Amino acid sequence: MSTQREPRRGKLHICSSLLFIVAVAVWQSGISYGGQIVLSNGDRITGKLERVADGKVYFTSELFGAITLNAGQVLTFTTDEPVKIVLQDETVLSRQITAAQGGTLTLAESSVANVQQISMSDVVAINPPTPESPRWQSSVSVGWTSVHGNTQSENINASASTSLRRETDRTSFSADYGRGQQRDKDTGKDTTTANWWRAQGKYDYFFTEKFYGFLEGRYATDKVAYLDRRMIGAVGAGYQWVESDRMNFATEAGLAYSTERFSNDTPGKNETSAQAGYHFDMKLTDKLMFINDLTYYPSFGQFSDYFLTTTAELRAALTTRVYANFKVMFDYDTSPARGQGNTDVKYILGIGADF
Repeated sequence: MSTQREPRRGKLHICSSLLFIVAVAVWQSGISYGGQIVLSNGDRITGKLERVADGKVYFTSELFGAITLNAGQVLTFTTDEPVKIVLQDETVLSRQITAAQGGTLTLAESSVANVQQISMSDVVAINPPTPESPRWQSSVSVGWTSVHGNTQSENINASASTSLRRETDRTSFSADYGRGQQRDKDTGKDTTTANWWRAQGKYDYFFTEKFYGFLEGRYATDKVAYLDRRMIGAVGAGYQWVESDRMNFATEAGLAYSTERFSNDTPGKNETSAQAGYHFDMKLTDKLMFINDLTYYPSFGQFSDYFLTTTAELRAALTTRVYANFKVMFDYDTSPARGQGNTDVKYILGIGADF
């Protein structure tokens, strides 16, 4: 029985192999892609080179679809049409690649350029993706507290910020607001316990990758502390020590001019001062971020007369866009309105969203 079946299996195997070879030949004859990639193990794949960037080779095959490979897995590749080649010196070539082997790109002949070979070490990317246009990054958070019983009070606060980072400049705006009332249980009258807001606008221009100049304006008012308004304009320079998705740190110094007016009998003042400060933010974990900034304004007339403001915030991500935050705002003014203390601290708990 077995001796009669062996030839049949052999014939079936041969027929299957021939059918497979014919099918592959027919399939390859219909492929519109003319590029080819050769792997370090000798495998060849016909298709289209999409791009080479950041040590990765992106290739599309009609049989396997989109393929992403480490550059070390690729022995050589070719393209069936001109591709965009970006070099270290920012030169951009549009040429067909006939080979990529031994650390060298071999290019097809061109009437526009005589370059036939390029070292891969000089290549930044091939067909790099078009960078996304810079867009405004914005955030809004709100908090509300309502107490009823022996004490009856209402407190609301809100914060908003937006910024745009482009290649050579950065623009940012921010604002904070707080209002609170407490009812006297004997008289039934409402007393205002908080009524303040502040806003800030800033423009940074980068002369180099790290060094920038800035223009800044601030406005603040606090009716409970008898501060009718505080306006500060400043100009100076800063250095961006770190700028990444994970952490940002910058220090600044400059000159400022401030105006303060009060709603009680405290005399107003105008003065010129120095300005020094920093901004720091860091992702402590994938879901927790810490943000801190500080600015110090010592008066030129008397260095012991100064104003200091700092904010520290923790943000815990609840979803990709929604977060819970706890913010502490600390101001120290050596010459506040009469009858008021030097220190003003605000604690804010809220829910926010990025967009």
